[in-house]
Amino acid sequence: MKQVAVVSGKGGTGKTTVAASLAVLWKQRKILADCDVDASNLPLVLRARVEREEPFIAGKVAEIDPALCRNSGKCFEACRFEAVERTDGSYTINSLACEGCSVCALVCPQGAITMHEVESGRLFESSTAYGPMVHAALEPGRENSGKLVTSVRDTALERAKESDAEIILIDGSPGIGCPVIASLSGASLALVVVEPTLTGLQGMERVIAVARHFGVPCVVCINKADLSPPLSARIEQQCGTPAPGVDSHTTPVIGKIPFDRAVVEANSRLIPVVESAPSRVTRALEALAAAVLSRLYEGKGAE
Repeated sequence: MKQVAVVSGKGGTGKTTVAASLAVLWKQRKILADCDVDASNLPLVLRARVEREEPFIAGKVAEIDPALCRNSGKCFEACRFEAVERTDGSYTINSLACEGCSVCALVCPQGAITMHEVESGRLFESSTAYGPMVHAALEPGRENSGKLVTSVRDTALERAKESDAEIILIDGSPGIGCPVIASLSGASLALVVVEPTLTGLQGMERVIAVARHFGVPCVVCINKADLSPPLSARIEQQCGTPAPGVDSHTTPVIGKIPFDRAVVEANSRLIPVVESAPSRVTRALEALAAAVLSRLYEGKGAE
């Protein structure tokens, strides 16, 4: 079984547009996993229908028992996160500010503070016209997005084994933080989507470094490549230059997608762009889908 993670070093590069197109174009048995738990968009584009959901429990928050509290203020003084709020001499916990460190419970002389688990998000299993999908939604202000991503991937792997799927297609989070690490680790191949901007170039360099750290081979796709030919050329040059200390590996650019209003129109209609009328962008995405499969099954990632 192969696992392909579509990632980007920054948001707004078109990562989900590319991932949705691969989901449509690849005819192999597959499981889809949207690991962008902070802002999950793949279910919208692929018109996912939720079949099952469960709570994601991670982390704890403090709670003050007013019957036991004697308003000593020890918790208020000890909390570094200003999660303990004082009103008219009484104390309450702001659950959104609480980091679950338990210091308040430790210093309370009355034992009036307890820590309890909270629901940090929801895990969903959905059906689409292109295969089953696992995705999730992290509650605003909650932590442990990396753990929630791991739950998404673990569930996707279980479903893939049950259905004898050939590919798990992962739509990763943008950036290089914990959810990206959880999206990338253990993948067979990372497809890095980059836009021809300076921030896009810098983000690409960072996410490739993260992927290499975890031994995941990378290939690159330049989205909206014709908006800045000089920067697109610079990205290709950068990808063709061996990175210091990485055994002279390069990162091949296997696709360049032109800017096309058809993408905007397809997104506004909530359909994958490759299902719209044939155009420059649909042909480029079809070529990219074939190139990724070729790399995946020939075992060619970084060269």
